Amino acid sequence: MKKLVVIPARAGSKRLPNKNLKLLDDKPLIMHSVDIARKMFNDNEICISTDSTKIKSVVEKAGLHVPFLRPKELAQDTSSTEDVLLHALNWYDQNGYEPDIIILLQPTSPFRKLEDIKNAVQKFSIKIDMVVSVKEGKANPYFNLYEENDNGFLKKSKKSTFDRYQDCPVVWEFNGSIYVINTAMLKRKGFSNFDKIIKYKIDNPIYSLDIDTEYDWLIANTIIEQKI
Repeated sequence: MKKLVVIPARAGSKRLPNKNLKLLDDKPLIMHSVDIARKMFNDNEICISTDSTKIKSVVEKAGLHVPFLRPKELAQDTSSTEDVLLHALNWYDQNGYEPDIIILLQPTSPFRKLEDIKNAVQKFSIKIDMVVSVKEGKANPYFNLYEENDNGFLKKSKKSTFDRYQDCPVVWEFNGSIYVINTAMLKRKGFSNFDKIIKYKIDNPIYSLDIDTEYDWLIANTIIEQKI
């Protein structure tokens, strides 16, 4: 199967400004994902989707060509990952490369392991929509997740009679690290209509860290400094 690794990295970020270029362990955040991708995939299989000339320059100084700049309308706070992926697919389709699967590696997950990427790709089958990395959810809709009703009262998201968290069904949370996506199903259904999703479980919380805020950045730097 033909593969395309997409690393989306826009310039803007309100909660953590310029996060994709911030130095983590003396290396721009985005380069942690670029470097691990290059250990498994050929350079012509890796697509950096960015609207930033600065990010493009940093990546190309490392020897990886960035084939295009993403349109500004696809680099807004409201822009969806699906639209970004479809834009990349369209570019590659028009340039003679039609991948069967996309491996989405978000640059906000700098501690992912190469072994986990390999295992997630191996779990993929053309008969499913997606393999996605997950962690066990700490919050549970049967126990401590509530929704506000029309009268302003909190009600459990899922009705239950569980008295202990341990007795509730296990729920899984996407950790944002690895997505292995069937491109045909992405084009046909879109993310929101995927109904054949297989999990790839990551137990160690370090490998599930998703950097989105100053607090997340503090945790990431502590992991580096303490050599955890």
